[in-house]
Formats: sequence, C-alpha cells, structure tokens
Amino acid sequence: MRYFIYAIIFFSFFDLFTQLPIMSTFAESVGASAFVTGLAVGMYSFSNTFGNIFSGFFTDKKGPFHVLVAGLLLTGAALFLYAFIEEPFALLAIRFLHGLVAGFIVPAAFTYLANETSPEKRGKGGAISGAFVGIAAIIGPAFSGILASRTSAPIVFNFTGICMVVLGLIAVVVLRNQQGHRSTKTASTEVPIRAFFRNSGTLKAFTGAFFLMFSQGVIAYLLPLHVQSLGFDSRMSGMLMSTFGIVAVLVFILPTNKIFDLVKPKYTLALGIGLMGISQLLLSQSSDTTLLYVALACYGVGFGFLFPSINSLLIDSTTKEVRGKAYGYFYAFFSLGVVVGSSLLGWLPINHTQGFILTGTLLIVFALISLMDRQKFVHLA
Repeated sequence: MRYFIYAIIFFSFFDLFTQLPIMSTFAESVGASAFVTGLAVGMYSFSNTFGNIFSGFFTDKKGPFHVLVAGLLLTGAALFLYAFIEEPFALLAIRFLHGLVAGFIVPAAFTYLANETSPEKRGKGGAISGAFVGIAAIIGPAFSGILASRTSAPIVFNFTGICMVVLGLIAVVVLRNQQGHRSTKTASTEVPIRAFFRNSGTLKAFTGAFFLMFSQGVIAYLLPLHVQSLGFDSRMSGMLMSTFGIVAVLVFILPTNKIFDLVKPKYTLALGIGLMGISQLLLSQSSDTTLLYVALACYGVGFGFLFPSINSLLIDSTTKEVRGKAYGYFYAFFSLGVVVGSSLLGWLPINHTQGFILTGTLLIVFALISLMDRQKFVHLA
C-alpha cells in the first residue's frame, strides 16, 4: 500500500511539473493575451489552494479513501478537457477546475502515509515521499517538453489523465480495505481553524511550506533572467534546475536520511531553510558557471532537509483525528507560496540581483526565528 501511495504522490506532482514548460505556449496557441496567459498559469495554484483545504476537511470527516479516489478520477477527467479548448476563457475555467480537483489528492495521500507510519520512522518516510516529488520535478518538465514538441500539449494532458484514471481505479481495489482510510473523527475531536495557527509545530510546518515554495517560485522567475543576463542560453537554466533536483533527491534517498529521525525537526528545518537562503545570496553574486552550480547544489541540499522536516513537524503536532485538515492547510500554504513567490518580485521595482538578496535574507531570518522555542498554546487532538 505504501508504495502505491508513493506512486500517487509521484503522478500528482508529475501532473504539476509537466504543465510548466507548455502552459504558456498552449495558452498563446488558443489566442490568450499576455495577461490571460499569466492568469492561466497562476489559476491552477490559486484554485489548488481551495482544493487542499476542502480535501483536508473531508479527509477528517470521511477518511482519505473517498477523497483520494475522487481526486484521482476527477483530475483525470479535467485533464481530458484540455483537448476541447478553443478560446482563452474556456482555458481559464478548465485551469480553475483542474487545480481545484487536483488539490484533493495530495493532502489525502500524505494523510494515508502519516497514519500508517510509526513515529520513529516519520522523518525517513517524509524523505522518501520527498524523493518521489523530486523525481517528478526532474522527469515531468523534460517529458512534457519533448512530447509536446513532437505532438501537442493536449496529448501530454491526455497521457497524464489516463495515468490518473488508472490510479483511481486501482485505488478503489487496493485501498478500500486498508484501515488507514477510515475516519476516526468524532464530535469531541472537532478542532477550530485558529487552533492550527496557535500550535507551534503546525505553525512552523505551514510557514516552512510557504517559504519552501515561495523560494521555488522566486527561482523559477529569476533564475532564467539571471542566467540570460550572464550571457548563457535557456539550456543552462535547465541544467541548473536539474542539478538542484538531483541533489535534493540524493539527500532524500541516501542512508543519511536517517538523520531526520535522529535530530529534532526544528533543527533540520532551520538548516534547510538557511541553506536555501544562502543559495539565494550566492546566486545574487554569481557571475560564472561554477558559482551557479554551487548555489543550486546548496539549494538542493537545503530543499532536501526542509521537506522532511516540515512533514515531521506536522505529524508530531497532530493526531490522526485532525491530520487530514492539517495537511489540507499545509499544502494550501504550498500553493500560496508558489503564487506569491512568482508574482511578488514581478511587482516590486527591483532587479533580479536585488530579488535574490531580498529572498535570501527573508529565508535566513525565518531560519533563525524557527529555532526559537515557543509554548504550544493549543494541543491538537
């Protein structure tokens, strides 16, 4: 069951990453203006935020099984709709629908994993699930870019849609009788939303998730501009992003991942986010390929430490009765981080060097704040 859930996590993020190289050009091909194209790109993450929250709520209420199956099948159906798009506003509507229903999958899948993982192995478990996310980040863009160039963007969406539907049908058989799919929520375990933000562990996990993807959005926006300003072409940007992904996956899967079960997650969180901040500062000063690769390798190590840490914090701070809702908010902050990171620096009157410095400083400040002990005002149970 565990490896099947890993497969679901892989294809959920594969769906996300295959969109990156082709969505802008696909939007233009159906007549979208520059503004609508940007809106179409961001619409997925916007509606995904609501899908994550809905998923968390219904996972606690009904159990992750129904939410996960519905998410897989509905996402598959939404992906097939791209083939029928002929004008920009239809694209916006389908992007909203796609992001919304895809948001059901990840919180339910991670709730399954968390509920089936023993406490002493939750860090390593988070690292392995992070490895599947990293592999999707490496394979997805390359796969969609090659397939779309030889066929068309809707073919890419159809392929991913078929995978989602097949996974959904298999899930009906494989997961139906698993104990982890049953809800244990009762009236006595109802937890108000504000409680998640008054608990030190969940608050750090949510904030860590936001800054992880905020930083990722900044990298996606500024790195190509910085590389171009140094006289390199887009292939260099792709190689640098692959370097980050490969290094992160190595951190996730090497035997050193046992550190996530031996060291308190607040320390590995601070190390991870601090390394990501340092990498942004290195990028601001980089003028040759060597420093660029060093910066992205440093970013990959930081990413590799941060993802399992925030996952462990969330597990340690919640019980099964409220974990679905916690993961819903957790991945909502992921989606918000992408939107804010990729758009905020575009609005500010600063160049790419200043953008890296600003982001690096924010990440390092958060790393220091995360080390501060704070009473858990509310126990989530």
